[in-house]
Amino acid sequence: MIARDATGDLMTYELFYWPGIQGRAEFVRLALEEAGARYLDMAAVPEAQGGGVPAILRVLGTSGVRRPPFAPPILRAGRQLIAQTPNILLFLGGPLKLAPRDEPGRLWTHQLALTILDFYVEIFDTHHPLGDGYAYEEQKAEAKRRTRYFLAVRLPKFLGYFERVLELNGSRRPWMVGARLSYADLSMAQVIAGLKYAFPSASARTLRRRPRLRALHQAVFDRPRIARYAASGRRLDFNNEDLFRHYPELDR
Repeated sequence: MIARDATGDLMTYELFYWPGIQGRAEFVRLALEEAGARYLDMAAVPEAQGGGVPAILRVLGTSGVRRPPFAPPILRAGRQLIAQTPNILLFLGGPLKLAPRDEPGRLWTHQLALTILDFYVEIFDTHHPLGDGYAYEEQKAEAKRRTRYFLAVRLPKFLGYFERVLELNGSRRPWMVGARLSYADLSMAQVIAGLKYAFPSASARTLRRRPRLRALHQAVFDRPRIARYAASGRRLDFNNEDLFRHYPELDR
């Protein structure tokens, strides 16, 4: 059942994020797409029609908001503004049926999402270890050093953990939380897709020893709604303005 607003009509969500990149909003988009939810991706709406960057700035600058968001992604659901990717997914998990109903299951799914986002930040830090205030070209030496450590230590540690989560779940299906797909699975598949773009050689070597993660990634992108979304042109390609970036000199 899709979420409904106070009048009983189907909820139409509004998602605010920077145009031209998938970024953190893609984790939210995958959840909305998988659930068949009605949503308006404001990054894809022309500025002349009220979308794009000005739409974000309007939300961030809205007066009278007692709980203002710090930065996108931001989800508008009726009168609510929800920010922070794991927080948005926690909010959507119940209405979109992408999380368990019981409290331990909801917390476990949220815990996995938080760990996935920690992993995501470490991936970004490989090419911008000094921060995004500097261009990649200004920190190439530091990026090479950071990436060597990431590929040797952090990448196998994170992927080993999630492979073990899949094994311990014990389901015949390739999901991390019980026998049903959750938003944690969608997010994990997105990270694997990003790794395959950013580090095609290194990720192939590491994933070779992680058959459950490979199966999860394949199963997510084979799902009918996700496959249609990926083929629709609405899912943006990975690019080197985004958080997953491919620099051949780092993929060793």
